[in-house]
Amino acid sequence: MNFKNKKIFVAGHKGLVGSAIVRALQKRNFKKILTIEKSKLDLKNHSRVQKFFKKNRPDYVIIAAAKVGGILSNNKYKADFIYENLSIQNNLIHLAYLYKVKKLIFLGSSCVYPKLCKQPIKEKFLLSGKLEETNDAYAIAKIAGIKMCESYNIQYNTNFISLMPTNTFGPNDKYNTFNSHFLPALIKKVHKIRNHNKPKLLIWGNGKAKRELIYVDDIADACIYFLNKRTKHSLINIGTGKDFTINYYAKLLTKIVCPDKKVDFIYDNSKPNGTPRKVLNVGLAKSYGWKSKHNLTNALKFTYKDFIKNKIK
Repeated sequence: MNFKNKKIFVAGHKGLVGSAIVRALQKRNFKKILTIEKSKLDLKNHSRVQKFFKKNRPDYVIIAAAKVGGILSNNKYKADFIYENLSIQNNLIHLAYLYKVKKLIFLGSSCVYPKLCKQPIKEKFLLSGKLEETNDAYAIAKIAGIKMCESYNIQYNTNFISLMPTNTFGPNDKYNTFNSHFLPALIKKVHKIRNHNKPKLLIWGNGKAKRELIYVDDIADACIYFLNKRTKHSLINIGTGKDFTINYYAKLLTKIVCPDKKVDFIYDNSKPNGTPRKVLNVGLAKSYGWKSKHNLTNALKFTYKDFIKNKIK
């Protein structure tokens, strides 16, 4: 049977990454995309998830469902982050094994790697040092998912892989002041000052921390690529391999949003910088024939247009 006629269950299809995966599958003419509303299926409920698997019998599963947030919510609601994420992934991974899913992709995050990790970060650096304290609960849940996929492959000969994306951005992102990642928070801040006569942009920390960004459509492309690719490795980094300072991203955004104005940057050094630097080594993904395709500036422009279109306040 043609790969495009297989049943593919995208868990978390309404989120930033999940919605991009569904769009990418539709664009490529996949015939049987399985999705279900959060209100109709609580992925934390094992018996209900089992009924869903029994009824629908997916051939492939992509786990884009997760409780996610920025530095504030990750630090404040640690119990929620570790409980909900462990529950969701435990149910989906175990049931994928029980119902003989041909391949499962578990999406994690680059925060699984140590805070002061050697750069660029290789997959083998996992569990080699202390995590960033502000999001360690979320990271530990994701590490458990990586190890669960690996363990099921070893014990049950399953075909489960974990893709670790770097900081992801794009349409359908969260712009909540207390629950967003650094880039959507920055987009919202720059948007608010765009009509000021003498715009001033407040940046948390000193702006020198370096981050790698990847456009969400590249993540979706990677998921589909590796869904139909045989790999020897169960953990693969997904990124661009390029990182820039928060200041750099702020300057790029101000040029896009306030092209005719000089924006003054003000730094709030009472706020944390987070991990000093985080850039992934993407050599393994490239060795399998995959690399990111989207230009950063163009992707930021498209993301800002989506922000405006949806009248996010």
